[in-house]
Amino acid sequence: MPNINPRIRSLDDLLGVAQGVENTAAAENKPAQPVNTGIQMLPPQIIRGFRGHPFRLYEGDRLNDLVESISENGVLVPAIVRKIEPDENGFEYEMLAGHNRQNAASLAHRELPCIIKENLSDQDAWIYVIETNVLQRSFSEMLPSEKAAVLALRYSKMICQGRRNDIIEELKRLENPDEIKENKTCGIDCHKSKSRDVVGAEYNLKGRAVANYLRINELSAALKIRIDDGEFTIAAAVQLSYLEQEEQQMVEAVLSESEYKVNEGKAVLLREYTGKLTPERAEQILSGEFSRKPRKSTAAAFKVKPAIYKKYFTASISQKEFDSIVDEALALYFARQEAATV
Repeated sequence: MPNINPRIRSLDDLLGVAQGVENTAAAENKPAQPVNTGIQMLPPQIIRGFRGHPFRLYEGDRLNDLVESISENGVLVPAIVRKIEPDENGFEYEMLAGHNRQNAASLAHRELPCIIKENLSDQDAWIYVIETNVLQRSFSEMLPSEKAAVLALRYSKMICQGRRNDIIEELKRLENPDEIKENKTCGIDCHKSKSRDVVGAEYNLKGRAVANYLRINELSAALKIRIDDGEFTIAAAVQLSYLEQEEQQMVEAVLSESEYKVNEGKAVLLREYTGKLTPERAEQILSGEFSRKPRKSTAAAFKVKPAIYKKYFTASISQKEFDSIVDEALALYFARQEAATV
């Protein structure tokens, strides 16, 4: 494990945006130069974003402020990347922790100090991505799709609990290198039997809520953005998550071209067509047309008032006679109306 620049005194310094860092380089309006050989300066352009990165990146003023800070002082906080085989786009590294700093450094035309991980598995990479975000901020402050990603990783039986604890312990060492606590892991005998209740207890959630977030994690990236923006409820999102990916794309296409709202009722109808949904049916359901009752094609029946009935008919008249008289009377009435207009 590389030693860390002593200026980095907390995990917020390591993995967040450094604020109010007092050092000579900053005071002289010069970029901070890492003195540790374990940290390398890399051009942001050779680092690709983590594929499937589930956390929302900075935008607007927040990103502009970070760009301005990095332009003046350089990047004071190292990112964590892993070495990869150079791909077709010229990337040599993959970002694990520091996507926002990478974006801002690129805009500010600055290099990025990085802690480099080599021979890291995809599973371990995911743990770094998730756990660094969890350690930086409260779970309750995360967006729905971000919570879903965290819970999905924690619940997955693919992740060895012992290995996860090792990585968390490493991150804590980066925060407090002088306070290394005993690592309480399960070693080779990984705890693979996680339940929704056990995972939920860690975040003060009931098992049902965990199940809902696990379903939300199955949504397409576009629909995750919509639930994060509050366009529909978690209950509706859960229903939509049962649609196949291609069908979710149909729903997104309709929503992007309209101002339709998605409620739980519409989502339930969409789910009923899982495996057989068409763009036309998605449009009908989301527009509300599918649920509208058809208009009656015939006029409503009228009743003859008792006073009128007694005035023209006797109690002994049959239904056939009644219908015949009414028909003749109406025919005569409309004939006179027509003659009057000529």
